Amino acid sequence: MKKVLLMVAVVATLGFVSCNNAQEKAEKARQDSLAEVARLDSIARVQADSIQAVIEAAEAAAADTLNQVIEEVAPNQ
Repeated sequence: MKKVLLMVAVVATLGFVSCNNAQEKAEKARQDSLAEVARLDSIARVQADSIQAVIEAAEAAAADTLNQVIEEVAPNQ
């Protein structure tokens, strides 16, 4: 009977330790995932800012070109 109780105690202890390790690994994986999401979000923001700057530059260039065309056509009228 003592051997059975000892075996149950050992199995319970190993199970408890195993569960704690699994929880720690799961939490580490969650933290790693959150860090990766934050990194990718930062990259996406930089890319969005770059795209916005290109759009603004293209709009300004188009406006300048349109103004030049208007100035060239206006004197001929």
